Amino acid sequence: MQIIVRNIRVPLSATEQDVMEQAAIRLAPFLDKKEIKERHIFRRSVDTRRRTITIVYSVSVETDRELPAEKLASADCAVQETGDPTAELVPGSQIPTGRPVIVGFGPCGMFAALVLAEKGYRPIVIERGDPVLQRAVKVRHFLTTGELDPDSNIQFGAGGAGTFSDGKLVTRINDRRCRYVLERFAEFGAPRGILTEAKPHIGTDKLLGVVSHIDARIRELGGEIRYRTAMTGVKLNGTRAVALLTDGGEIPCGQLILAIGHSARDTYASLMRTGLLMTPKPFSVGVRIEHLRRDIEEAIFRGEAGNPGLGHAEYALSERSGGDCVYTFCMCPGGEVIAAASEEGGVVTNGMSRSRRDGVNSNAALVVSVAPDDPIAFQRGLERAAFAAGGGGYAAPMQTVGDFLADRCGSEPGRIRPTYMGGKVTPADLAAIFPERVTSMLKLGLRVFGGRLKGFAAPDALLTGVETRTSAPCRIVRDDAMLAVGYENIYPCGEGAGYAGGITSAAVDGLRCAETVIGRYAAMREPDGTE
Repeated sequence: MQIIVRNIRVPLSATEQDVMEQAAIRLAPFLDKKEIKERHIFRRSVDTRRRTITIVYSVSVETDRELPAEKLASADCAVQETGDPTAELVPGSQIPTGRPVIVGFGPCGMFAALVLAEKGYRPIVIERGDPVLQRAVKVRHFLTTGELDPDSNIQFGAGGAGTFSDGKLVTRINDRRCRYVLERFAEFGAPRGILTEAKPHIGTDKLLGVVSHIDARIRELGGEIRYRTAMTGVKLNGTRAVALLTDGGEIPCGQLILAIGHSARDTYASLMRTGLLMTPKPFSVGVRIEHLRRDIEEAIFRGEAGNPGLGHAEYALSERSGGDCVYTFCMCPGGEVIAAASEEGGVVTNGMSRSRRDGVNSNAALVVSVAPDDPIAFQRGLERAAFAAGGGGYAAPMQTVGDFLADRCGSEPGRIRPTYMGGKVTPADLAAIFPERVTSMLKLGLRVFGGRLKGFAAPDALLTGVETRTSAPCRIVRDDAMLAVGYENIYPCGEGAGYAGGITSAAVDGLRCAETVIGRYAAMREPDGTE
């Protein structure tokens, strides 16, 4: 059995051997050292909440002994669920009328396609954007020239929106598939550190190769990925999807998996015309706040700032007032604020870090929860107002924290230099863009968080707007079988369908969808009758 020994707290100077000894001591009352077959670091995190910074480990121990759960719990240990959750999938008996078709090649679509391909289902994937390397060229072109390709950008293309973020794999969901997702990412080229770090991330520079390798694996197994192909509608026979309509023609489908991203607004409109039940969903809007990385590290790590064993400092802050919430999100140590527009005439911000996270600045989203009646119109309105405030050309409106809190504008950046599009920002009044409730909550957040984290509300910190794509603004309603309500073979899943929030949870939902399809349908046969 595999046992996880949790919460082994050690000083910064501790070695891995020290950690292993602590794990053995914890297990000593009911497991002899000789009975331990193998052990390794399972999770590592930094605890900065106390006066002395410590490292907290979990250790995975393998033994042939079977120990009762209550004994393990008494020593702060637990049984580790191991293995491939897809290994024992049994194909269903229903004969499919066509191959599974997947819309979108973000984390959800990638993992759904990967598992279906590995199980012999030969999926067809359509993706409106480019393959990952060509997409990277399009993104660089936009960031240097301001010439936007609405179909291939920070939001759209192989790998999804997370490819040009930070590759953050942190998730709050408790699902054994999370570990499987990390292991598959590592298999396809992600740093092995994602398997042990409490806040794993890949980095945009590494993600490009990972996505490319997953693409190649799906094709090798008989799957197809059709890039520069956008969904325009669904052809129905009663309550069954029989073909996907695209700008490149019809694609017959046995099952239709909707792994659309949270920015696929035209796809939402198409699905509503088809008749799928959709509901507005709360999401968040706000700005990116930018500090010097060394200031954040000194505030969090204090006298240990610069210690190579600590990595780069991260924070997560939140505050409620009545029914409203302001919080930080998608914190990017050593990263940059990026131009994430996917529609002409709108400014959208996001954050991006490379694997080393060693840039001069750190940034995070500072956002407020909202629930407008027409969420897409609300998002669009903010983005177009930001475009106008920036002066056009996708320059972003920027305001120092000091100006924002004092209800003035016009101060130029000083000690902290903006990273958005190489500094393509315009001093502006951000309060003129947002509803008053959002502005007041942003101000509350700055004041409260400034009291919790030294320098967070420094007058020269920069606010760049607008952050509007934190999550899907809509949910495509599905039943317990993961089917769109009222339809026999349409499966909405992932972040764009409103059932995930981030790379890992989206990938997990894609896995669950693939498992559901496999459990219902037999593998698609070749024309000659072979599987």
